[in-house]
Amino acid sequence: MTTPLAEVLDGQHAAELRKAARALLKQPLLLARGRYADEFRLARRHASELREWFDRNTGWALQADTEAARLRKSPGVLTDPTHPARDTTRGAAPFTRRRYVLLCLALAALERGEAQIALGRLADQIVLDAADPRLAATGIEFALERRGERLDLAAVVRLLLGLGVLRRVAGEEEAYVSGAGDVLYDVERRVLAGLLASRRGPSTVHAEAFDDRLAELVAETAMDSDELRFRAMRRSLTRRLLDDPVLYYDDLSDAELGYLTRQRGFLTARITELTGLVAEVRAEGIAMVDPEDDLTDLRMPEQGTYGHVTLLLAEHLAAADGPVDLDELALRVRELASQHGGFWSKSAREPGMETELVEQAVARLAALGLVSRTPYAVVVRPALARYAVGETVIREPGSAPVPPQRKATS
Repeated sequence: MTTPLAEVLDGQHAAELRKAARALLKQPLLLARGRYADEFRLARRHASELREWFDRNTGWALQADTEAARLRKSPGVLTDPTHPARDTTRGAAPFTRRRYVLLCLALAALERGEAQIALGRLADQIVLDAADPRLAATGIEFALERRGERLDLAAVVRLLLGLGVLRRVAGEEEAYVSGAGDVLYDVERRVLAGLLASRRGPSTVHAEAFDDRLAELVAETAMDSDELRFRAMRRSLTRRLLDDPVLYYDDLSDAELGYLTRQRGFLTARITELTGLVAEVRAEGIAMVDPEDDLTDLRMPEQGTYGHVTLLLAEHLAAADGPVDLDELALRVRELASQHGGFWSKSAREPGMETELVEQAVARLAALGLVSRTPYAVVVRPALARYAVGETVIREPGSAPVPPQRKATS
């Protein structure tokens, strides 16, 4: 029996819509040229339908023009520190407070600048802006004379290159860092203009405390009716289901938990229909799992030494009865090195590397919602139970159940 043309077209439309939605969730800034050009074309083709879905269910605005499609995502939890920015260099360190300040100063200078700019000229402008007494009062200073400061600026520039705000015309950042040369960039002003994802301009925020300033940046309309309050909860919960590896019930307010209990089927079905993510519902919470294992920027297990150590420590922590001291984890890594060091890199087996290995592992587990941490200890969260070992001990890299996934954000 021949499939009616209408059904074929409907299936093609649904597949394209899902691919475009997943692309925007993974890479919220899609450019008309480059790596995600095909996904950009799909996002622009279905922009009207996507815009309506994201606005209704998440409150995220979608802007699409001939050059870029920008999904203005905001996190469900503003205080989550487990997803820092990184430049495009493999194994790059997470952005520090200094790098974030440098990024803001660089964006301000680029907004005022011309269509092309040299890295040295950008650095000079940043130094001038950093002399503002209000910035100096926070303890942040930039002279960009030391190599470490120039490395920070190079990391910021590589992040902007990855986002498509800058295009390298000539030179390399390494030459600038070493003081041997300069770099010339084209500034993509349309992309730059769409980068800010807040609901209001930062200059209009008057709160003093950091948390209050963040809240003002993303604040929605005053919730003066039940309908508006329910809409705000629907949007907040959907954002967390889309972005966070696990939504734990004990992290919700009573009102949010009550709403989720009543609307769980509706919320998860809407997400599954658009994205293909599948709800895994447990007694402690919900994880939207990706069967394709693509819509994530953190995976576990992961190849390599750090991935293996993380998996082994997850197994160890899953058997813990309470908080585990970081020193105890370091001792455990020393024991593991004697058993599994043959699978690890030479540097990881050197004395004193235990602390770094533990820090890397705990950071990954926290980003996946599997643990939380205090200054001196790690607290196991319920989703880590899937790594508890029964009769069969899984010890080699790449052999573990699919965990909750930390969905990519920008």
